[in-house]
Amino acid sequence: MRYINAQLVCMLLRCIFILWLWFLCISVSPAQGPDLIYRRNFDRIDIPFEYENNFIIVQVIFNDIFPLRFIFDTGAEHTILTQREITDLLQVNYSRRIPIMGSDMIEDRYAFLATGIRMNLNGLIAPNRTILVLEEDYVQFQEYAGVNVNGIIGADLFRRFVVRINYKQRLISLFDPATFKPPGGRFIKVPMELVRNKPYLFVPTQVSGEDDILCKYLIDTGAGLALLVYTNTHPNLHLPPTVVRSRLGMGLGGNIEGFVGRIGRINFAGFPMEGVITNFQDLPLTRDTSITQNRNGIIGNQILNRFHLIFDYPGSAIYLAPVGNVNRKFPSEKSGLLLAASGKRLDTFTVYDIIAGSPAEEAGVQVNDQVRSVNGWPASLHSLEALTNKFYGKSGKKIKLVIERQGERMKIEFILRELI
Repeated sequence: MRYINAQLVCMLLRCIFILWLWFLCISVSPAQGPDLIYRRNFDRIDIPFEYENNFIIVQVIFNDIFPLRFIFDTGAEHTILTQREITDLLQVNYSRRIPIMGSDMIEDRYAFLATGIRMNLNGLIAPNRTILVLEEDYVQFQEYAGVNVNGIIGADLFRRFVVRINYKQRLISLFDPATFKPPGGRFIKVPMELVRNKPYLFVPTQVSGEDDILCKYLIDTGAGLALLVYTNTHPNLHLPPTVVRSRLGMGLGGNIEGFVGRIGRINFAGFPMEGVITNFQDLPLTRDTSITQNRNGIIGNQILNRFHLIFDYPGSAIYLAPVGNVNRKFPSEKSGLLLAASGKRLDTFTVYDIIAGSPAEEAGVQVNDQVRSVNGWPASLHSLEALTNKFYGKSGKKIKLVIERQGERMKIEFILRELI
């Protein structure tokens, strides 16, 4: 079975799987050739993207042969290819095998430095890149995130530009810093801290009832979640009154365990947001905290997509302009089902896990049940995202499932309700 659920979080929270490769720790910085980026008549380059399961996905022509799909990831320092068979097929030179660190902080996995890679992003040509290639597809991102991708584009490629992300138009624009003019209008300038080319903001945060504390967050377009808080990095970053235990994702070290609930408030760049669905995790403290740059958590796309964003890397600033009501409610899943997809067309849906005490569990749904229909519609007509969206309805809505268990089909009904 191929588990492709982006919502490996309690209650299938909409696409909040995290690409846990930001724990990757490398002893050397991949060297680049003198012709790092080739630009002809360059002033601005527009790169269209697809937005799937809250991930920004760009097409990359790899070595002038393969059209591949990469996640555009401000939270990653390096560009990473997760499928080694591609570079093996191209007979790419591997200059070095290096250890990498997973979410469990154990260095027993490896990547290769692949040199001489040519990458083309809609006319932006990087002719002589050195990238990281995982020795094995440890994360299996395509399966667990429900998104067809081959790797991530890290800051080593775009840090020299001013980068604008327009979620509404599905467009990334790269500007020459020498000709970039700061935007006016509704844009607000916020200083950002750059550490190893990754952007951090300090954001006032209140879990529940206490005074705000100033938290340091990685601004991560490679994370499909809204907010992740490390509960053991500050005394006031505790669990809120109502949480459920869940798997937060899959990383290099296996399942990531934690809790999900709603935080009281954050004040993001002057825009207050209440009731943000938040993942809570204890940060492993077996290593030097400099690995994670002493951050308190991560802000991902479910918050970032409420803004137009401009990352001025040379100027160490972020410009933000709100899109609509930035404090609109963050929806939650209300069945308690965790689903996986399998088959060539990824149209067979199996219960991967169930939240304890949820409507689905109380109705008798079991792990390994196959979901055949939801409210009269065949499950196979849906994508995983479209299917799980049905469980985000209003509290009180009746859900009718047809499931198959050990060859026998049965009908199950339950009522959606808030779990956090």
